[in-house]
Amino acid sequence: VQLQASGGGLVQAGDYAQLSCAVSGRTFSSLTVGWFRQAPGKERVFVAAVRTTGATVYRDSVKGRFTISRDNSKNTAYLEMNSLNPEDMAVYYCAVRTNSKFLNSDILRYRHSYDYWGQGTLVTVSS
Repeated sequence: VQLQASGGGLVQAGDYAQLSCAVSGRTFSSLTVGWFRQAPGKERVFVAAVRTTGATVYRDSVKGRFTISRDNSKNTAYLEMNSLNPEDMAVYYCAVRTNSKFLNSDILRYRHSYDYWGQGTLVTVSS
């Protein structure tokens, strides 16, 4: 399974950005997709996840600002980010989990629940 994340770059505080994660090598509709981020000197943390059903889970600090979605016809997941602030600056990683059964929110928030990872895309937010 290969994941290609894209869409990062330099944005101003308060701006919008959209990340994409193109997935190949597996039936995309059967995969659970998550986005994580890692700021300099910090651990990689959960941001959002979308189940095969389209149901979503978010990190508290991004609720209401970020939207995760998926387009099974394009084998791609998206992370739309509004009202970006400097605390959102990080390398963003997409990941997929192949076993999508019986997933509760706690499992989706755990980085080791995911089987394959993309290379990461940097989002820089200037204040």
